[in-house]
Amino acid sequence: MSNKKTGTDGRLNPGLKARHMTMIALGGSIGTGLFLASGGAIASAGPGGALLAYAAVGIMVYFLMTSLGELATYLPDSGSFETYASRFVDPSLGFAMGWNFWYNWAITIAAELSAATLIIKYWFPNSPSLLWSVLFLALILGLNILSVKGYGESEYWFATIKIAVVIIFLVVGVLMIFGIMGGEAVGFSNFTIGDGPFHGGFFAFLGVFMAAGFSFQGTEMVGVAAGESNNPREHVPRAIRQVFWRILLFYILAILVIGLLIPYTNPNLLKSGLESIGVSPFTLVFEKAGLAFAASVMNAVILSSVLSAGNSGMYASSRVLYSLALRGKAPKFLGKLNRRGIPVNALLLTTLVGMLAFLASLFGDGVVYNWLLNASGMCGFITWLGIAISHYRFRRAYMAQGRDLNDLPYKARWFPFGPIFAFILCFIVILGQNLSAFSGETIDWYGVIVSYISVPLFLLVWLGYKWTKKSKLIPLDKCDLEVPDQR
Repeated sequence: MSNKKTGTDGRLNPGLKARHMTMIALGGSIGTGLFLASGGAIASAGPGGALLAYAAVGIMVYFLMTSLGELATYLPDSGSFETYASRFVDPSLGFAMGWNFWYNWAITIAAELSAATLIIKYWFPNSPSLLWSVLFLALILGLNILSVKGYGESEYWFATIKIAVVIIFLVVGVLMIFGIMGGEAVGFSNFTIGDGPFHGGFFAFLGVFMAAGFSFQGTEMVGVAAGESNNPREHVPRAIRQVFWRILLFYILAILVIGLLIPYTNPNLLKSGLESIGVSPFTLVFEKAGLAFAASVMNAVILSSVLSAGNSGMYASSRVLYSLALRGKAPKFLGKLNRRGIPVNALLLTTLVGMLAFLASLFGDGVVYNWLLNASGMCGFITWLGIAISHYRFRRAYMAQGRDLNDLPYKARWFPFGPIFAFILCFIVILGQNLSAFSGETIDWYGVIVSYISVPLFLLVWLGYKWTKKSKLIPLDKCDLEVPDQR
C-alpha cells in the first residue's frame, strides 16, 4: 500500500524525509526548557532534585514514545492524538485531545517568543518587547508558509546547531569540573552547598516535574509529522530510537554539568530576579570558563533555538487544527490547503494566538513567561495521558479483534506496563503540581489557578462535546482498525 500524498489533490504533501523526522522531534524539544527553565529547576529543587526529576520524566517519555511509535507507524496521520483517541477511545476525548494539543503548542509559540524577547535584551536591555515579538513571529510564520520540505530543512539545520552547541557545552563543562578550564576544579562542591543536593523538600521536587515536562515536550512531534513523511513505517521507528536516547543524554548531562558548576543559590538561575532570565545557565557556564565572547555567541544560539522550538510548535499546532477541521471538529475554513499543501488558514489562526507574546511588553516579560510556561506545561501532560490511554486501548482492540501482533510495523516494548506507568506518573504530577498551595494556613488561590487552570478547561471541552454529541466509549471489538488508502 502506498503512503504517498500530494498537496495538489487536497491533501498534505509528504515532503519529510528520515533526517527531517529525527531533527523535527529533536529540535522541537530542545529550547527554553533546557536553555532557560533548567536554571529555575535547579534553583527550586537543588541539583539532585532537578536531576532526579528530569531522569524520571525521561523514563516516562521513553514509554510514551514507544506507544506513539506503535500508533503512528500503524496509522500515520497529521491528526495524531486526536485521530487515535477518536478511533480507539471516544470521539469526545479525541475532540478534547486535538484542541488541547493545538492550544498547548499555540501557547508554546507565545512562550518561546516571550523568551526570545528576554534573550535579546541581553544585548539591548531597553528595547521594546513588542517590536521583537512582531519580528520573530513574522519569521516563524514565513518559514511555515513555505513548502513542508522547506520547513523540514530549516528545522534540520536549526536542530543541528542546537545539538552542536549542547555538545560543546558538555565538553567545556567537563573540562571546567576537572579544572582544565576556568580555574580550580569544582568537583561536587556545589552539589553539597547549603542544604543541597536536594533543596525545598518534596513539594519543590514535585514542582520541578512541570519544568521537566515542558523541556521534553516536542518528542511527540513525530506523531504529527508522520502524516507528511514519505515513508512513515520506516522513518517513525528510526526517529524514536535515535531521538529519545539523544535527548535523555543531553538533558541529564546538561543538568548535571550546570548543577556541578553553578550553585543553586546563584540568583541568575532565576531564583531571585526575573530581570536575569535572559542570561541562561549555559551562558553563565561559558562566562565562568572565561569565554566572554563565546557567551555572547551562545546567547545568539539560544535565541535561534528558541525560534526553532516556536517554529516546530507552529507546524504541529497548524496540522492538528487542519485535521480537526477535516473531521468536522473545527470550522471548515481551517481545512483549506494552498497549492503547496500548506494549511494556510490554520497557520494564520495559530499566528493570532501567538500574538499572546505581545503581552510581554505590557505586563512584564518574566510574569508572562511564567504564566505561559505553566499553562503549556500542564497541557503537555494531558497530551501524554491521552497517548497512553489511546495506545492501551489500541493494543487491546487489536487483540480483541483477533489480529496478529507480529503484523504491526512497530511493536512497543513493555506493554502493558509502559502506558500504565506513563499514565500513573502523568496523573500524579498533574494532581500534585502545586500541593504546597494547600499546605499553608490559607489556600493560595492564585497559585492554584496558575497551576491547574488547564485541567478544568480540558474537562469542560471533553464533557461538553460528549454531552452535545452523545458520544460513548467505543467497545474494543468496534474500534476502527482499518488503515485508509493514503494514495
